[in-house]
Amino acid sequence: MASLPRKTRKTGAPKAGNRKPDKGDDTQAILRHWREAVPNDRLAHLVKDATRALLRALQMRLNEHGVSLGHWTFLRVLWEQDGLTQRELSARVGVMEPTTFSALQAMGRLGYVTRRHMANDRKKMFVFLTPLGRQLKHQLVPLAEDVNEIAARGIRATDIATTRQTLLTILENLALDEAGSNGRIPSTREIARRHAGERHPARRTSRAGHRTRAPA
Repeated sequence: MASLPRKTRKTGAPKAGNRKPDKGDDTQAILRHWREAVPNDRLAHLVKDATRALLRALQMRLNEHGVSLGHWTFLRVLWEQDGLTQRELSARVGVMEPTTFSALQAMGRLGYVTRRHMANDRKKMFVFLTPLGRQLKHQLVPLAEDVNEIAARGIRATDIATTRQTLLTILENLALDEAGSNGRIPSTREIARRHAGERHPARRTSRAGHRTRAPA
């Protein structure tokens, strides 16, 4: 069975636990920001920064195996269920379809996934893991488990359970709020077109056939 190629580490390179983070973007700076500058800032910002720190820790470990964090986000969905369409995969990962298309092209070149049509649906492209893509689960999931274990050090099990319940309740509240709206967020391109339309009103055609500007 083929094993995942590992990046060759240069002599004297720091180990994963001792790497020096990028200046201005390290987790220590984020922590100081919360403790010293904005200890009572909005909860949404705290959740975002905690997620950012978790992802940085995971990315450091994935880099040791030559896998990008972006590819990880698609792999973890496909490990649960492959054979998804590109659109379904985009929705589950939470990115736009062009982003998914580019990622799948790169993952195909790396031998992680294949894309093909199904006999009963020739219009849609379905995404499947290769044997190498499936094998990655056994190598990479323990890295994510390690990050979670490190993040939870010194926290009582009851506090972890309370945190989980709190976050689930937040998700439920926001899901209800979203259900009360139209439930659709316009893309960046749609918003740009909308603003462009506001700046440059469309021309209208008069009864005589002449094009006239919309009134200011």
